Amino acid sequence: MPAAQFHTAVYTGSFDPITLGHLNVIERGSRLFDKLVVGVGINVEKTAMFSSEERVHLLSRVIASSGMENVEVASFTGLAVNFVRQCKARIMLRGVRPLTDIEAEFTMMLANRQLDEDIETVFLMADTTYSHVSSSLIKQIAPLASDESLEKFLPPLVIKALREKMDS
Repeated sequence: MPAAQFHTAVYTGSFDPITLGHLNVIERGSRLFDKLVVGVGINVEKTAMFSSEERVHLLSRVIASSGMENVEVASFTGLAVNFVRQCKARIMLRGVRPLTDIEAEFTMMLANRQLDEDIETVFLMADTTYSHVSSSLIKQIAPLASDESLEKFLPPLVIKALREKMDS
């Protein structure tokens, strides 16, 4: 394998919506790798609030406002390992919440190794501030929470988009 492939990592997810927990993993990953591609995928087990295009747009705006110049956002369909290959990468970055994600992420890592043994998975443990935050939680509390409360979980751009989506 060419060494250049080690310098790019890919972080995939549905990001519906992007949370401060996701952003924390992106920021930390951007410091570990020369290039980080954030892949917005479709989770067939979840009903999406935002379209794929809306999620890419939101992520791009949030990342641009954070000044992370080595982070790119793209949408993809199909298997994450295939997307990692399309990005000419060998590293899949995953954020892990200690109490809820370990089993599922470990199972996915093993499946991905069966699909493409050259792709390695790197796990970043969620900061304790965000270890309980999930997009599902946001969808549950957003109708009842104030914008000030949501600022503990979401970037301001996302709160605005979430409110607009809920009002439509």
